[in-house]
Amino acid sequence: MTVALRAHDQSGANLARTDATPDTSTPPVSPAPVDRKARARFWAERLAEYKTPVTSRSLGQLALTLLVLAGLVALMAFAMHQVGYWLTLLLAVPAGFFLVRVFILQHDCGHGSFFKEGWANDWVGRLLGVLTVTPYEVWRRDHAVHHATSGNLDKRGFGDIDTLTVREYLALGRWQRLRYRLYRHPLVLFGVGPGFLFLCKFRVPLAGQVRDLRAWISCLSTNAMIGAGLALFMALFGIGAVLKIWLPVVLFGATVGIWMFYVQHQFEGVYWRRQGDWDFHEAAIEGCSFYDLPRWLHWITGYIGYHHVHHLASRVPNYRLRDCHLAVPELRNAPRLTLWDSLKTVRLALFDEDSRRMIGFSDLRARMA
Repeated sequence: MTVALRAHDQSGANLARTDATPDTSTPPVSPAPVDRKARARFWAERLAEYKTPVTSRSLGQLALTLLVLAGLVALMAFAMHQVGYWLTLLLAVPAGFFLVRVFILQHDCGHGSFFKEGWANDWVGRLLGVLTVTPYEVWRRDHAVHHATSGNLDKRGFGDIDTLTVREYLALGRWQRLRYRLYRHPLVLFGVGPGFLFLCKFRVPLAGQVRDLRAWISCLSTNAMIGAGLALFMALFGIGAVLKIWLPVVLFGATVGIWMFYVQHQFEGVYWRRQGDWDFHEAAIEGCSFYDLPRWLHWITGYIGYHHVHHLASRVPNYRLRDCHLAVPELRNAPRLTLWDSLKTVRLALFDEDSRRMIGFSDLRARMA
């Protein structure tokens, strides 16, 4: 498997070492213009060459990811019967990571960046949505709104993790505060929340899409294909095997996916502005983190750690995000988070509009005292 990974990772040879980050001590050249129209032209020119998908690389990613995932699931089944369930659960970790990678490929399809042809993106995205238990059209539309409104305090709630400002939180009643504190608790965000979102909430369209016929068709057709697949595997292997093997993979993958999304938009100096001050390009650079992971983690999570690049140009395929980051020196301005830095973000829960920083409940208590 290691040989296969190296063969398909054309952006570098050593998957195990930490990603090489440009020297941030050197100030970036050609800073982006202040004028919004000029800034848009500035970024369009610098990112244009990276927006074309390479069909052979996309197909290679797709084939390798699905083959490795299938192999890991088969190994989990073998381990459960021949070794013990403890090994099956251990193997759910790498299988869950590869399911996250499947989701990133579906994510690229939703942005029209995985293949040149729109029909290929849509049909591959729909089929991958069965594995990720995510209705493709519903998620794609919500995610497009997220990109268009990320960092805008007046347009929250579109695919974002709910975030209140300090003033909004203080204006709540006792029970509403308790509800928000429970929602922002790590055991809910990364424990109960991922399973509820992917296994329950994604089964029907909600909010702005509840009256949209296409959204219902997307949800119900995805549910039907998931049900047909589960019925087939239950008939072959029994319901117990399906629950013990596939369910842990889905739950672990969902948790990793929510964590990745969280740390890319929830850090101390994150960009949040009111509508009049909000700017798309500033939100992408200052409101999305560069999650500086070890190289193998970048690969297995589809390079989504280069999230600032993705928000600047969502048509850049995942396998070109790192190349873009390294080639464009202006991208060094994005907030950088290491694995250790990201662990510290779990305490953050409120945005302080005065200091323009995320703070925790303990920070608020100390300030009030």
